[in-house]
Amino acid sequence: IMIYKFLGINERRILRLIEITIGMTTWLTITMPIWLSFWHPALMAYFVLAFDIYWLYKSATLCINAVRSYLKLSVHLKINWKEKALKQKNWKKVQHVVIIPEYREPKSVLKDTLENLTLQDFPKEKIIIVLATEKRDEMAVKISNELKAEYEGKFGKFLITYHPDAIGEVKGKSSNMAFAAKEITKLLEKENADLNFITVTSCDADALLHPKYFSYLTYLFLTDTDRKYHFYQSAIMFYSNIWKIPLPGRVINTLGSINSLAQLVLDKRLINFSTYSLSLATAKDVNYWGRSVIPEDYHMFFKTYFKYGDRVLTKPIFLPTLADAAESTSFWKTIVNQYEQMKRWAWGVSDDPWLIKNLFLHKEIPLWDRMTKLFYILVDNHLIWPTNWFILTLGSNIPPLINNSFQRTILGHSLPMISSIILTLSTLFLIGVVIVDMKLKPQRPESFAKWKTPILYLQWLSLPIVGLLLSTLPGLDAHTRLLLGKRLEYRVTEKV
Repeated sequence: IMIYKFLGINERRILRLIEITIGMTTWLTITMPIWLSFWHPALMAYFVLAFDIYWLYKSATLCINAVRSYLKLSVHLKINWKEKALKQKNWKKVQHVVIIPEYREPKSVLKDTLENLTLQDFPKEKIIIVLATEKRDEMAVKISNELKAEYEGKFGKFLITYHPDAIGEVKGKSSNMAFAAKEITKLLEKENADLNFITVTSCDADALLHPKYFSYLTYLFLTDTDRKYHFYQSAIMFYSNIWKIPLPGRVINTLGSINSLAQLVLDKRLINFSTYSLSLATAKDVNYWGRSVIPEDYHMFFKTYFKYGDRVLTKPIFLPTLADAAESTSFWKTIVNQYEQMKRWAWGVSDDPWLIKNLFLHKEIPLWDRMTKLFYILVDNHLIWPTNWFILTLGSNIPPLINNSFQRTILGHSLPMISSIILTLSTLFLIGVVIVDMKLKPQRPESFAKWKTPILYLQWLSLPIVGLLLSTLPGLDAHTRLLLGKRLEYRVTEKV
């Protein structure tokens, strides 16, 4: 009881202290090869080798899990999910709410998303579209009404919401989702609809769901006895414009796509991302999406987790959901756009203090499950994001370079060579990633010249540079902002 009172009185200071600790840990890790090499170079060497081995394990599991997921996806694409769904007892009770949050998105992007939804093989009168706009968007009324006039008759319902700015809210997808979900819930409850048989899908404005998505989801939902506690996630593949973007963008988005695919077989470690579904009744029970956060997907998962405990899981949907990679009107604008998108994703670290606090308080959840979640989110995802490049690229060379006495030892002399061998083995697992990418990537368009095809293989040689510029530095930017207390405002990724 005393701890709860202490946390209640000092919550803001404690959360700020955790923010500073996370940011400092990031910078201490990056600079460790320098300061630790003066004090205890052997310890630094063992840390680098341990991290190299861990990276070898990460590379191997990425390759293996990507292949496993690809094989499952290949099989599931051929299954008649509609037939299986319509055989379920309560399928007629099911409705699917699709919330599309948007702010100043081009009409063409929204039109493509809606047009794609008309291709669903599940009865479309069971699909409810909610176009969730922002009131501050001066073009929202005009564009949304035009889209409603064109698509309203193609679905069961077509609702437009205009999210107003509110004190205490963070402008962005999460607060918009919360407002839209609350509005559609009110409407459905007036009609006496059973929320327990209604799913809600958070659908990014450029997300193209596979035509079998809602049939597959219906089958999973109705056969899932714990559907109240489950999220449903497909593979987010940034392939819609993959042939149009420049080489650095292709490399980073290909890796992101394959990683998203590989995560589908992670069981308890799978957490919803970007575009996903859950029960509308569950969304209501946890008071919808967070209104004061940017990373809406992880936050929604853990809001549910802290309410219901370790029964909360994300179940895989082995289908691809296509999305646009960051793009702009020129090479450098595209690079900046990609950087800003990665920084926004890395800003998920800002939710970690809230996560750590609640993992500490919710003792009704098994300790092992809480600690596993903490390691996977804080360490495996967030802390390694902005630090791995420095450890892998510079970590083995700095200790013998700045400590002459250590350089003359067997360990100091052998460190760069041993590290290089381990990292070379790690690189070999890229072959599996390349093969899966070749199998899943959309067919080469005529606009992409044949003579450029070898570049698709040579582009992987740029990974160290691309990884630094478009992954490590945006991550470090986000962590440094967290350390300094400079909040990040939600920035919509530009669409072309």
